[in-house]
Amino acid sequence: MELSYWWILPMAAAAVTVTAWLYRRRRPQKTKPIAHGGRLTELPEYQRALRRHRTRLALAVVLGAVFLAATATAAARPIQRATEQPEVRNRDIVLCLDVSGSMTSTDAAIAAVFEDLAKEFDGERIGMVIFDSSSVQLFPLTDDYQFAAEQLTQAKEALDSGTGSFFDGTWNGEGSSLIGDGLASCIQSFPDTAAGERSRSVVLATDNFLSGEPIFTLDEAAALAAGKNVKVYALNPGDMDYGEQLEQPGAQLRAAAERTGGSYFTLDSPTAVPGIVQKVQETEATSYLAAPQAVVADTPAWPLGIALLAGSGMLLLGWRLEP
Repeated sequence: MELSYWWILPMAAAAVTVTAWLYRRRRPQKTKPIAHGGRLTELPEYQRALRRHRTRLALAVVLGAVFLAATATAAARPIQRATEQPEVRNRDIVLCLDVSGSMTSTDAAIAAVFEDLAKEFDGERIGMVIFDSSSVQLFPLTDDYQFAAEQLTQAKEALDSGTGSFFDGTWNGEGSSLIGDGLASCIQSFPDTAAGERSRSVVLATDNFLSGEPIFTLDEAAALAAGKNVKVYALNPGDMDYGEQLEQPGAQLRAAAERTGGSYFTLDSPTAVPGIVQKVQETEATSYLAAPQAVVADTPAWPLGIALLAGSGMLLLGWRLEP
């Protein structure tokens, strides 16, 4: 334990010393002699009463000294120093949602799950990108969880209804569901300065039904993700491959996700989204111990507690000492 204002204690001691010196220097009170007073003071009952009175006075002096010492110590602000290594979560998560007509119900379920998760995040950063024939970043990576939750709420409502300005900017290209371009845009959402310092993951919701000519193929976007240490977790609600050929949409999406070190999940229905997201959370639940930090905490409880007990004892004695 340390005292932030240790100089208060010597000042208090000096004040007590000066007070005691002034008390001893005071003029004695004038008294009047009483004839045959010894007859009274020699009585046994008087002697017992005098001893009780002196004991109470001595106890009052001790309690007063304890009270003054405790309050002076509390005023000196006792503190406790400790060294801690806080656990820091260093994840960056980008929601990458294909908003073509076949995906809106799944996208809404994903937005709802992350809306709840955002309220529990601590240290993570989350961003969101939607795409169809072109990509739109709804919000960049942020640890402002209230803002993220508000944006995810709006996204869920728009995806449930399937209409509104929410989808503006996603139809600027030719074709539909240009998955490679959408994934590449999501990967570019990660700042280069964070390379190697934070784990990066993309939650990609798409059925991989391509309609058009993208700038990036899915394989090229996966290679871009692997080069930037971004893991892709693909959620496919429409895994309807015909056969086991590698060119089937589901097989291509699985290969692309696993190439980045991520995983591939099929969804029987939007109600399965929470369980899948929990698996992603468990897989990506990496954390590290930050640099040691000196923690200073006030510890006034014990001197204040002693002062309270001493003060209560003084009040009780004062009541008993009343004539």
